[in-house]
Parts: sequence; structure tokens; C-alpha cells
Amino acid sequence: MATSNETPPTRVLLFGLGAIGGFYAFILNRAPNVSLSVVARTNYDVVKEKGLTIESHNHGTHQVFFDAVYRSPSEASHKFDYIVCAHKAVNPSAIPPLFESVTDSKTTFVIMQNGVGNEDPFREKFPQCTIISGVVWVGATQTSSGYIKHMQAENTEVGLFPNDRVPVELESERLDNFAALMRQGGTNISVEENVQLKRWEKVVWNVAWNSITTLTGVDTQAWLSTPEAMEMTRRLMLEVTQVGQRCGVPLKDDLADVLIERILALPGIYSSMYVDAKEGRKLEIDVILGTPLKKAKEFGMDVPTLAALYALLQAMNGRLG
Repeated sequence: MATSNETPPTRVLLFGLGAIGGFYAFILNRAPNVSLSVVARTNYDVVKEKGLTIESHNHGTHQVFFDAVYRSPSEASHKFDYIVCAHKAVNPSAIPPLFESVTDSKTTFVIMQNGVGNEDPFREKFPQCTIISGVVWVGATQTSSGYIKHMQAENTEVGLFPNDRVPVELESERLDNFAALMRQGGTNISVEENVQLKRWEKVVWNVAWNSITTLTGVDTQAWLSTPEAMEMTRRLMLEVTQVGQRCGVPLKDDLADVLIERILALPGIYSSMYVDAKEGRKLEIDVILGTPLKKAKEFGMDVPTLAALYALLQAMNGRLG
């Protein structure tokens, strides 16, 4: 801990110590002069006693210990500079109310979740805070409680969700400081002027692969092996792309072709939603499919493929959890 003659540490609270949260906890724990606390749920006992173990393709195998491990943010006795939200966005409107006890006007929320529209509940609940929106391209799974396996994929895109109550210069400083911590921890991160563009590009990707692998139980290569599947996937991606464009996001018309070409260059993969369904956990349907569908309805747009997948996943979600 810093003495009175030293720069005080940057206090970071990471909420959600699953596969993605565990990876970011490992990265932030390596940044200098960071006091990192974590909120763990299902793996609390293991992490509290033995720390978190990460086996990383890019960084090797490490055992990580934290300044504090909580079951709830309310257990903390001080405010945090950054609160990193890496929990599943199963119910995006259900922000843990206990965040109120660890925030003030100097707190910045960093939202590392799938989907679009995630920032709105945070803005409503914490209008005085800066919000950093993050797009995660990290391959990781929690193979057992407290043990994270990180594959090669490792890239994060971040940008501001602007707040007209906070000076632009201060928001930019908070964004740059967080990006610096991530770089000091040794990961790839880019600061994006229009992070919503990146969010919508990722949601077009997730709408397809999360939904299809979950509903069919086959990987992406197996799914795309027929002309009918290829046509359906392209139509689905185009529907979501057009919704994003109507929202004012400058998505390119050929985004579906670009993303299909990208997935075909990879070995067959599944998705985090597929894993959640397989393990009986609730699915991130609303932020991935629900928000684009809601926006389409507001615009009077016909998105039959998206609507059909949403209905099917809702039915599946009804029997999970």
C-alpha cells in the first residue's frame, strides 16, 4: 500500500469473476499501483482461500491473489475509482443496488459485457459518473471453480458513453488512465472514438453465433456447411445491421459478408451462450437480441429472422436457471 509520500493507488473493484472477469482481474492485478478488489459469487470460497488460477495461451500460468475478495460490494468500506462490470448481462436493468455504497462522483464504471444498450441503466442510476463502454474479444472459459483457461484471442475496445454532466477533458482523462492500466497489465486495448460502432459490430457477430450454436448444438463450421444455413445467417446479420444503421450507427452494408468470412477462417467454435445453456444458466438474450428487436419494432422494421430466434431462445431460457 502507498505511504503518505507516495501516489495513492488506483482503487479498482471488479464485479463478476467468471471467465472474462477472471481474465481482466489477472491483467489489472499486474498493473502497478493498483489496489484490486473483486466480487466473486459461485467461486467465492475457492478464490478467497486459494486465489484465482489462470492458464493463458499468451501469458503462461499464474496464481492471482487480490487485496480483497467480497461476496457483495457492500462489504467494501471505501469508494472506488473504477468499477469494472464483467458479470453476465442476463437482466441488464438489474444493476446491483449495492454499488451505491462504493461510488461517488469520482467513480468510473467500465462495462465489459456483451450486447447493446447496457449503458442506459447505469446512466439512469448513476448520472454523475463517467461510463466507459468496452467490447470484449477475449477467448476464455472457467474450466473449474477459480480456474480460468485463456485461449489466444485477446483484444479489448473501449470508449466513452458521454455524460454532459462531466467535463469532456475529465472523462477523457479517466478513459486514458484506464486504458493505461490495461496496457501496463500486458493486454491489447484500443481507445475508440465511436465505441457504439464496435458494440454493434460485435452484437451482429453475437446474434448469429451465440443464437445458432445454442439452439442447434453444433459449431459454426458445421452450421455453415449448407447453402440454407449460409443464407439464413446472412439474412439475420443483415437485419441487425440495418437496425443499427437506423439507430445512427455507421455500420457498413457488407458487414455480414465480412463477419462470415472471418468465422470461416477459424476452426468451428461454440459460444458463451452455448456454454451457459449447457450448464443450465440463464442466457444473455435481452442485450444481444432483445435490444435490436425492440429498436426494430420502434422503427416499424420487419426482422423475421431475428424475431424467430428471439422467441426460440426465450422458450429455452424459460427452462434454464
